[in-house]
Order: sequence, then structure tokens, then C-alpha cells
Amino acid sequence: MIDQVVTFFTTLQAQICAALEAVDGVGTFSLERIEPPMGGLAQPRVMAGGQHIEKAAVQFTHSVGASLPAAATERNPHLSGLPFQAAAISLIVHPQNPLVPITHMNLRFFFVDAETPHWYFGGGYDLTPCYPFDDDIVHWHTCAAKAVGSHYPQMKTACDDYFYLPHRQECRGVGGIFFDDWNQRSFEESFALTRAVGDSFLPAYVPIFERRMEMPFTDAQRAFQLYRRGRYAEFNLAIDRGTKYGLQSGRRVESVLASLPPQVTWIYNYQPEPGSPEARLTEHYLKPQKWI
Repeated sequence: MIDQVVTFFTTLQAQICAALEAVDGVGTFSLERIEPPMGGLAQPRVMAGGQHIEKAAVQFTHSVGASLPAAATERNPHLSGLPFQAAAISLIVHPQNPLVPITHMNLRFFFVDAETPHWYFGGGYDLTPCYPFDDDIVHWHTCAAKAVGSHYPQMKTACDDYFYLPHRQECRGVGGIFFDDWNQRSFEESFALTRAVGDSFLPAYVPIFERRMEMPFTDAQRAFQLYRRGRYAEFNLAIDRGTKYGLQSGRRVESVLASLPPQVTWIYNYQPEPGSPEARLTEHYLKPQKWI
């Protein structure tokens, strides 16, 4: 099982890095291979200071451990203390242009070789615009729905529920799809669904990036982008289970926190001008709704 997943995730990592390098036109991804003491492989890849991509990270890990971290067993306490293997790919893109949305994707597979073997997939992707365009959002959700078929309503709701900042009472962005503890029917069928999600990411995101990356923007829009990145950092540090898992499992901190934006601001008691695009973002777009 794990070998098939590792092969797919490493191939997908290479495909996504190549596609993002082509879109940016200047930036390139670093490549490191880190072999942990217990086996497996960490392969972080990061682009910084590109022409259109301010920072992007596309991380692959294959972990082998004696005991699952708490973040991985909070919904499956019966697996606590058991040896495991896990494979994951996780990515983030922070664009230069504030009119291009941030995006995130992760896919993961856990395998516990117990008396009764236990395995499951998880992951998904979401879109976080500062200045949303309705046709971008429709395209994004249409690609997601095509990838997962009849599971889309369930996974779309799960995404809205997960990527939510309760202390701000707002969604992180305009959603996408999310699934967890997925082991429906057979390994082959669950793996096929996971591959469909991974293969749909580039067709979902690259067209949006390409049609917005050359659009002119103002200093005020750039300032708002940096302010909204603060929300992204808040979610990753306070809520995201993937960040908690990475820190609890002893992974390299630089890799775990590579998803954080290179520049960000927090503004005390920021109030957007009524009726402005900045106000409309939170009043309209950062709420769960039917996009397609």
C-alpha cells in the first residue's frame, strides 16, 4: 500500500513544482532529501522571491514511527501507541499580486500495521482570495466537483467547517473540498479518489493564477493582502491539525512552518471602508455558500 502512495505523491510533487516554475517564469524550487533515523524520507521544496510567486512550498514526507502523534489519533484514540507509516504531500502558494488568491492542498495516507491493519486517506484543497472574482470561484469549485463526483457536497461542507477561524467568526477563504479518515469500500477505490483530487489541483488553480498575475494593483491592495495573510497565519498556527502533527511528530521545524507567508501585518482594530471590496470580502465571500 504505502509504496504506491509514496510513488504517486512524489510524482505529483514534481509535476506541481514544474508547473508552478513554468507559471512564474523565473523562480525555481529548492530540493532537499532528508532521511530520518527510523526510515522514510522528507523532501521539502520551496520557491522564494519569484516573479509572480512570493513564496511557495510543496512538501513531501514519508514517516515511519513507533507511535502516532496525538494530532493523528484524536479522532482514532484506539490507534494511540501503535507503530505507523504515513505519507503526505502538502503545498501552499503565496502570490506576489494581491488579485491572485492564496491556495493550499494536502493529501495524506496513514497505515497502522496492527493485528487488524488500519489505513485511511485524507486531504483536500481550498482557495483564499483577498480580492475574489466570482468566475474564479466557480471554476475552482467546478474542478473540485468533477474530481470527487457525488462526494462533492459532503466534502465541500467539510471544507467550510474545517477552514474556519472561530475566534474571527469567518471562513479562511471560499472553500473547496476536504476529507478525513477516508477508507470507504476498498483501498483501490479510496486511492483512486485521492489521486483524482491530486490530479485536479493544477487544472483548478493555474488558470486562475495566469489570468490574474499580470493585473495592475495598488499599494493599498498590497497592504490589504499583507493584512489578510495574518488570518492565514493565525489559522495555521492556532487551528491547523497538519501543523500540530508536524510539530508533535518531531519533523524539521523549517519544513513544518514553510507554509507561513514571507511578509505579513497585523493591524489593530482594522475597519474597512463601508461598501469597499475589502469590506465585501468578509461580508459576503467568507461565509459558507453554494458556489455551483
